[in-house]
Amino acid sequence: MTPVNILIVDDREENIIALEALLKRDDIRIFSTTSPNEALKIAWETQIAIALVDVQMPEMDGFELVEMLKSNPRTKDIMVIFVTAISKETKYAVKGLGTGAVDYLYKPLDPYITSAKVDSFVHLARAQAEIKLKNQELQNYSIVVKNSADIICSVNAQTLRIENINPAVENILGFKPGELQGTSVVNLAIAEHQPAFRKKLGEIIKDNLAFAVFEGRFERFDKRVIWGECRASYHHKMIFINISDISPQKSYQEQLIKSKEEAEYTKKVKETFLANMSHELRTPVNGIIGITSMLLKTNIDEQQKGMLELLDTSSKSLLGVINDVLDISKIEAGKFNIIRTAGNVHDIIKSVFDLLKFRADERNIEFLLEIDPDLPPYLMVDSLRLNQILMNLLSNAIKFTERGYVKLKVSVIQRNADKVRVKYSVEDTGIGIPEDKVNRVFESFEQADEDTVSKYGGTGLGLTIVKRLVELKGGELTVSSKVGEGSNFSFYNWYTISAKPVEKAGAKPEKTLAPFFNVSVLVAEDNMVNQFMLSKILKDWQVQVDMVDNGRKALDKLRTNHYDIILMDTHMPDMNGYETAKNIRVDFVEPKRSIPIISLSAASFGYEQQEALTAGMNDVLSKPFQPHQLHEKMSRLLSAGTYKLKV
Repeated sequence: MTPVNILIVDDREENIIALEALLKRDDIRIFSTTSPNEALKIAWETQIAIALVDVQMPEMDGFELVEMLKSNPRTKDIMVIFVTAISKETKYAVKGLGTGAVDYLYKPLDPYITSAKVDSFVHLARAQAEIKLKNQELQNYSIVVKNSADIICSVNAQTLRIENINPAVENILGFKPGELQGTSVVNLAIAEHQPAFRKKLGEIIKDNLAFAVFEGRFERFDKRVIWGECRASYHHKMIFINISDISPQKSYQEQLIKSKEEAEYTKKVKETFLANMSHELRTPVNGIIGITSMLLKTNIDEQQKGMLELLDTSSKSLLGVINDVLDISKIEAGKFNIIRTAGNVHDIIKSVFDLLKFRADERNIEFLLEIDPDLPPYLMVDSLRLNQILMNLLSNAIKFTERGYVKLKVSVIQRNADKVRVKYSVEDTGIGIPEDKVNRVFESFEQADEDTVSKYGGTGLGLTIVKRLVELKGGELTVSSKVGEGSNFSFYNWYTISAKPVEKAGAKPEKTLAPFFNVSVLVAEDNMVNQFMLSKILKDWQVQVDMVDNGRKALDKLRTNHYDIILMDTHMPDMNGYETAKNIRVDFVEPKRSIPIISLSAASFGYEQQEALTAGMNDVLSKPFQPHQLHEKMSRLLSAGTYKLKV
C-alpha cells in the first residue's frame, strides 16, 4: 500500500514532535517544518494529501499559508486541517473554512479525536487518489477511442441501439457520430448481412461473451460496401464493438484465392496437355518400335537389317527425349516419386559403365571407373533414378570430350552406424564450361553456348533432370569447370545400408511365346499402326481378334459377342477407355461385367495409371511395351478367374 503524505506546519518544534508521535504509523509518511515558506516548498515538490497547519505563526499565519496553497493548481487539492489554540468562536471557524480548510483541531489536542479525524481523512485521501487515477485512465481511454482508426461504439444490449460512437465512423462509413446515435447498429450492415449480424450479437448477449470476433459487410454513406472485422464484448447490459476496415486485406485475399484458382487451373491444363502429349507422342513411337522389332524377325538381308537397327536406335532415342521432357514436367508438377529399395549399387554402376563404354571407345576416349572398396554392395536406393543420373552425367561427359578421358569415381566420404554418405564424381577433359555459364547449364532447354546445339546436339534437359533428381533424393550437386580443361560434376547422398535382397524366382521371357488356344480378344485402339501391330502379335499367338477404334464401338461389340479379355487404349475419341471400363463394370451383367481388361496406356503420369485401375481395369501396360510383357499379363488374367487360359 502506498503511504499517504501528511505535512505538519507549526512554529513550535515540541508541537510537531507531539503530533508526529500521535500520528506515526506504516501507511503514513510525515513531512514537517516550522517555516511556512518551507511548507510551500515541500507541498510543491511532494504529493501532499493532508496538511495539519497551525493558525498562529510569526512569519505567515495559517490562513495566509492555506490561501497560497489553494491558489496554486498543483497544491489546491490538499486537505487542510487547522490546528489552533485560539478562541473557538464561529467567526474563526468560518474564516478557516472559507480559506479552504476541511476541519479544525483545537489545542490541547485530544489524542483520540485527532487520530480519528486524521484516519478518516487518510481514507478520504486514498479514495480521492483512486478516483483521480481512474479519471486519468478514463481520459486516456477517451483519447484512444476518439483518435482510434477503428469504429468504436457502445450499444444497448436490449435495443441494439448505438449510445456512443467515435469520430472514426466518419472516415470509414461517411456518417457523422451524431447521425448514428440512437440508431440500430444492425443497420450499419448491408441488407443481406443484417440477419447474420443480428444473430451474432444475440449469441454474444446470450452466452455473455467477453470477447468475440466476426466479419461483416457494411454500407458507406455513398453506398459503397466495405468489409469490416468486428470485435465485440458484452458487459453490464452493454455491447462494446470495435469495427476495423479490412477491405484492403479482403481484396488481397480475394486476389490470392483468384491467383490460386488460376494457378490450379493452369496446372490442370498443363497436366492435361502433358497427358495428351504423352499419349500422342509415345503411341506412334510405340508403333515404330514394335513394327521395327517385328520386321527384324522377318527374312531380311544385311542392308535392310542395318537400316532397321538404325530406325530402332533412332526411335528409342526419340523416346528418350520424350521421356526427358515428361520427367521434367512431372518433377515440376510434384508428381515425381523416389522409391528406394534394396539394390546392388556396384551392379548399377557397372551396368551403366559397361553400357556407355562403347561410346567412349568409338570416340577414342579413355573411360575409367574407380569404386571405393569400402562402398557397401547393398544400399536402399532408387535404382532407376540412380541409373538415370549416372547415364546423363556420363553421356554428357563423353559427348563434350574429344580427347583425353572420362572418369567415374564413387567413394564413401562418411559412415555413421547403418548409413553411408557416398560421393559420385564424373570427371572429364572436355571443352569445359565458362564460369559465368555454369548455372545456366542446369536450366531446362539451356546449354552453355548458343552454338553448342548445332555442334554437339541435345535438348539441354540432361543436366536439368540430374539436378532435380539429386535434390529429390535429398542430395547435393556441385560442379567445377575450366574452359578447355574439362569439368567435374559431383553429387552426394546419404544411403541406408541394407542386407542382400531375396531374389524372386521368375522365368525369363522366352524367345518364342506360347500360343493361346480358343481365346477371343477385343482390342479398342484408335491408332492404326498400333492396331496393325497388336493384331499381328495376337494372331501369332493364335488369338481370335476383333478390333474397334473407340469405346462406344467396344461396348456394342461386347453386347453381341463373347470375349475372354479386352485390351483397351485409355485415350480414344467419342468415348475413352476410362468411361468404357466404368460402363462395362456397371451396365453389363455377369460374366461380361467381370471380363478382364488391360489398359494399353501411353500415359507417363502415375495418377493416370491409378485412374485406369479405379475405373475398373484389371491391369495397366504402358506403351511402348515388349510382346512378352503383354503375354505375361494376359496369361495371368486369363488363368485367374472365370476366363481360363485354354491350351
